[in-house]
Amino acid sequence: MKQFMAMLKMNENMHPPPTKLLDLAGQLCRELQSSSPSLKKLVEAMMRCKNKRYFLTNIHVVRACVSVYIHNGQHDAACRLLEYCKAEEKEELVQLWHEIHYQRVMEKHQTDCLTPLQKFRCRKRNPPPISLCPEGLKNRNYSEEVRQHLHRFAVEVTANPDKKQREVLARDTNLQLTQVYNWFANYRRRQKS
Repeated sequence: MKQFMAMLKMNENMHPPPTKLLDLAGQLCRELQSSSPSLKKLVEAMMRCKNKRYFLTNIHVVRACVSVYIHNGQHDAACRLLEYCKAEEKEELVQLWHEIHYQRVMEKHQTDCLTPLQKFRCRKRNPPPISLCPEGLKNRNYSEEVRQHLHRFAVEVTANPDKKQREVLARDTNLQLTQVYNWFANYRRRQKS
């Protein structure tokens, strides 16, 4: 930690900072516990630095910063940091985005955990920004054309197709075999209720 602080002070005006300094920052963030005073001190030093954007290319540094911000109740600062960081691990950044919002809801409701439904609602109310999901969120719904094709088959032929029928439907709709199987299982369940 002392070595890092000395290197940080010495290379404060270098653009970009030496790779050794950035690697050491990531290593320290990975090793220190999320709520330790040492991690808080490390994060504060990096965020005061003129070169902070370079540190935010390392997922371990980003994770440590978010952890410290959440621990301090600075949810908005954690969200802003995620929006502008340049780490490559987009899926992990989206997960961190959701964790920030879960934590905010848990604090609001004074609970230690959320139900899957509460998490789902939280994700729907707080979608990640375009900077984290440039290709957009994955849509788990099938297109209208695919749904109509499957529905027509269920009504006109059978709601319980055998394996060969499911294979043909999967090929026709460009879905996986398990997706077709699950669609019909859900369809039958909806018909019962």
